[in-house]
Amino acid sequence: MQKMKSPPFSASSSSSSSSLSVLRKARLSPYLFTLLAFILFVAVLYGEDLMCIFSQQLEPAAANQFVVKPGKIKMKKLPFSIGKSDPECDIFTGRWVWDESNRPLYEESECPYIQPQLTCQKHGRPDKDYQKWRWQPDGCDLPSFNATLMLETLRGKRMMFVGDSLNRGQYVSMICLLHSLIPEGAKSMETFDSDSRTVFTAKDYNATLEFYWAPFLLESNSDNAVNHRISDRLVRKGSMNYHGKHWKGVDVLVFNTYLWWMTGLKFKILQGSFEDEVKDIVEVPTAEAYRMAMKSMLRWVRRNMDRNKTRVFFTGMSPSHGKSIDWGGEPNGNCYNQTSLIEDRNYWGSDSRKNIMEVIGEEFRKSKVPISFLNITQLSSYRKDAHTSIYKKQWSPLTPEQLANPVSYADCVHWCLPGLQDTWNELLFAKMFYP
Repeated sequence: MQKMKSPPFSASSSSSSSSLSVLRKARLSPYLFTLLAFILFVAVLYGEDLMCIFSQQLEPAAANQFVVKPGKIKMKKLPFSIGKSDPECDIFTGRWVWDESNRPLYEESECPYIQPQLTCQKHGRPDKDYQKWRWQPDGCDLPSFNATLMLETLRGKRMMFVGDSLNRGQYVSMICLLHSLIPEGAKSMETFDSDSRTVFTAKDYNATLEFYWAPFLLESNSDNAVNHRISDRLVRKGSMNYHGKHWKGVDVLVFNTYLWWMTGLKFKILQGSFEDEVKDIVEVPTAEAYRMAMKSMLRWVRRNMDRNKTRVFFTGMSPSHGKSIDWGGEPNGNCYNQTSLIEDRNYWGSDSRKNIMEVIGEEFRKSKVPISFLNITQLSSYRKDAHTSIYKKQWSPLTPEQLANPVSYADCVHWCLPGLQDTWNELLFAKMFYP
């Protein structure tokens, strides 16, 4: 039984300021002494948080681009960094260049960890052109992905990708980029917690690369890693610790969440518990529901991640290509049979909501810890050629009607491996070692 409400959803913030007068050489009254003691207590207890609020800043680097900077936070350098990038160069703005001699970074057949939903060659894709493109930033070069450096840096550590199946694709890409350096008997892949957590172990390095299924980051009715196809999605407010308890102790965290929120202009939020017999549910604008998740994630990071020893990344919106009319194609088409790139550098697909990008920017601006934002949206939006389309394992038998119309079942959300998501990890590598 559900009790529905429709109040406006708002996030309010307040600030206060106070000043102390100069103390005269006089006897303090008990009331003034108590007030001073209280102010001193608050300053000691929350001084670090207050300093971070006023010191950290977020700067827009380009259209639809946000870069989180540590501002005046007192630290010599970000953990794991070994150099600095060119401050004048935005690595997320550039173009795709054909590079047949250096791409792909590995072969599909050489990485046994790719899920059958992403093995496009195995499932009949006739071309390999989508594997041959390299991202070239304007005015600078991406550092080459160094698998040895990454593995040595992760020695004795945990790296975890948290989010949905797109983040799992990036996770598998990272394993494919690293695993060839590890001897056969010194690596393993296991799943735990009803497939919610996947762990790749590099035994000689005492290192793990992990994926944790949490498509909303918060607790939801879609948290089953296998059976999660629920149309009426529901997220519980303030429930980051439900999943977050599994992330504690991780040294490098890579979050994502976007696609699962995109069910319409409104989204349902559970105020109480999933165990409540009468559920208190409110329906709010999707952008504000997403804002709630961003606030919860940032709060969890501040409370649980040591900024002097750990790094946190957030991968932005992964674009889909479900409407070919967006790029001037035929009506009723999509990514099926697309083998060329979108050349318009200002292209922005209708499936990528700019108001969500604005929410990310607004909330990250107030972040109290440095978070590296991987702004993969624009550069990925040019790649209508790189989706799995029809070249993947189909979990249900296709009907004669579907077989007659491939557009009807083409997957224009996920990406073939090797392919685009290897570039996401090259960008992560650059931000991790050369922030």
